[in-house]
Amino acid sequence: MAAEERLLHGGNIYDGYIEQKIAGSGETLLDFSANINPLGMPDSVKQAVTDALPGAVHYPDPLCRKLKKALAKAYGLPEHVLICGNGGADLIYRLVYALRPAKALLTAPTFAEYEEALRQTGTECIFHKLSEDMKVRCDILEQMDQSVDVMFLCNPNNPTGLLINQELLLRILGKAKRQGILLVLDECFLDFTGQEERSLISYVKDTDNLFILKSFTKMYAMPGIRLGYGLCGSRELLKRMEAAGQCWGVSVLASAAGIAALKEREYKQKAVRLIREERGYLKDRLEDLGIKVWDSQADYLFFRAPGILDLYERLLPRGILIRRCDNYRGLGAEYYRIAVKDHKSNERLVKAIEETIKLE
Repeated sequence: MAAEERLLHGGNIYDGYIEQKIAGSGETLLDFSANINPLGMPDSVKQAVTDALPGAVHYPDPLCRKLKKALAKAYGLPEHVLICGNGGADLIYRLVYALRPAKALLTAPTFAEYEEALRQTGTECIFHKLSEDMKVRCDILEQMDQSVDVMFLCNPNNPTGLLINQELLLRILGKAKRQGILLVLDECFLDFTGQEERSLISYVKDTDNLFILKSFTKMYAMPGIRLGYGLCGSRELLKRMEAAGQCWGVSVLASAAGIAALKEREYKQKAVRLIREERGYLKDRLEDLGIKVWDSQADYLFFRAPGILDLYERLLPRGILIRRCDNYRGLGAEYYRIAVKDHKSNERLVKAIEETIKLE
């Protein structure tokens, strides 16, 4: 993937074309392309980063011992099942480089970094293509044969925001164990659903074929700090992952931010309530405009605007950046994703979309 193609992710506010278009609008930028908690970074996290600054004159702990201790306490698990990295994406690449699988099973569409990492190691990728309802179907089990080394599932999925049926997810985990497949389960957006009981973290200590990916980025609004972590019962895999990247993957500041974030329970609950309410508002308003919206459970909405292939371009001059989804495998130019923000911002987005549609 070329460097410019990798900029197709959300949050690309640095592109000169985007800056030019928005500057010409006279509007303040509203970035709906990146799914970040609308409450913003907690004050306690900001303070922790500030307090940790003097320690930045030293190299960080390559084993992230303090952060792992805090995570282990939060989940009631031993520290040896944890690995920390420079965001969730860092751990995806470390895992793939460590494993170097011959064959992988992915859903389509889903987060592009899985496939990108696998392509870099020459892995053959096969796909469970989601149907029109964008749900993972039972026939994915038929694709899980002994030729598959690893499979990636995103729950809730990105970009759709849909959760996998829990009974099916457990069947997938069971078959993965029987067939010797490593199940990589990306739960980075699960915190936003208010349904954390769906997490499979409790299964980690009892199996070595499950790797769960988590991140501080979205919930605690700290993408610029870069901090993610994984949980897995296979000490051998985690050891190989540690060796698959640089020694100091987590900075002193990121570690301090993560430890502080883990204490923010009330903030997290407030975020879930706000997003549930505003997600419903956005869904209703978009459907009123004749737009097909999927029933996301995350902090973003996935929709199809029939016949409108340039909604992204139409909104830029109004100071609004959304996520085009045509670079997701299996999706066309009518598909888009938007973050759920505060009510005032959401109203501005809806008004802008309504006005651009009326101009047709």
